[in-house]
Amino acid sequence: MKKPFLILIVILSYVNFYAQDTVVFNENLAKSLKSDEFGMKKYVFCILKTGTNTTATKEERTKFFEGHMANINKLADDGKLVLAGPFMKNDRNYRGIFIFNVETLEEAQILVNLDPAVQAKIFEAELTPWYGSAAIQEVSKIHKTIQKTKI
Repeated sequence: MKKPFLILIVILSYVNFYAQDTVVFNENLAKSLKSDEFGMKKYVFCILKTGTNTTATKEERTKFFEGHMANINKLADDGKLVLAGPFMKNDRNYRGIFIFNVETLEEAQILVNLDPAVQAKIFEAELTPWYGSAAIQEVSKIHKTIQKTKI
């Protein structure tokens, strides 16, 4: 009696392990995200750094940051910005990142120039081409389902 039970446990463990490693390719999702055969695509990565404007008043900075956040939300809603967020305090003057859902630096430069905090030189932007998972386009959609309070 113990041997058949042990064999059953081994078989069920193997089936469970195998089922976890089986991934089903979703062609429709891949096409909708414009991914290549590896599930990847081109983006533009942006690092926001502390800008040269050191004379803005507290009221002006508040206004620029309100515009900055509104711009982030608009670009995300338009599907042009797939990821954004601030860096924690650091000694490199890095303030935040954007990952733009565009293929060229020129397209990304146009988008980053829409940011009031960049226009006011509160931030300066460094852009570089980036190749990453097409799935990150889904982050914003998922984030909205776990965000209790909107920033």
